[in-house]
Amino acid sequence: MPDTHAPIQYVAKNMRLDLRLIAEMVWPGATVLDIGCGDGALLAHLTTTKGADARGIEIDMAEVTEAVANGLAVIHGDADNDLAFYPDAAFDFVILSRTLQAVEKPREVLRQMLRIGQRAIVSFPNFGHWQVRWQLGTGGRMPMTGTWHRAWFETPNIHPCTIRDFFDLCALEGYVVEQWLAVDENGLRAPWRRSVRLANLFGEQALFLLRRG
Repeated sequence: MPDTHAPIQYVAKNMRLDLRLIAEMVWPGATVLDIGCGDGALLAHLTTTKGADARGIEIDMAEVTEAVANGLAVIHGDADNDLAFYPDAAFDFVILSRTLQAVEKPREVLRQMLRIGQRAIVSFPNFGHWQVRWQLGTGGRMPMTGTWHRAWFETPNIHPCTIRDFFDLCALEGYVVEQWLAVDENGLRAPWRRSVRLANLFGEQALFLLRRG
């Protein structure tokens, strides 16, 4: 059996901000599917701290290999094509972190997430942030910020959206937003979280907990 203690401790200490916030939303002992799980940082954290039955799906084979080597239940696949093979209500939580803007069919991916999971947790960079608006408005070029940090010809993002856009999509699909918050890259939760307009202006990334209506 692989000795996963050292990798898991390292992962928990260095885990990305949105993943730490996602972990707070998952209840102990939950069944979890993490789509686009990378090297399994969140899976390892949920397994050790929440006793979760956590599984992952990842498109990058090198990341899959690393996760499996650390004893994590990760398979090779992608959100656009492989979620349809999972049965209804198979998980308590289905997670998509910083990946929604990079999938081909974000609306369908959300539908599949809330078919196979009781709840969906989604995080994404907010294209409505004031720095993005400023760079587009003053320079007329695609923005480069701490969150949107790749040039337009290298980025995997094909469907950037704002916090207001995501609220509109949830209303259109009839999803219930149980929790949401906007944060900056330094880990400070926006004090304007109850104001969608201000969160959309000042939040660098957003986090939503959804269920079917």
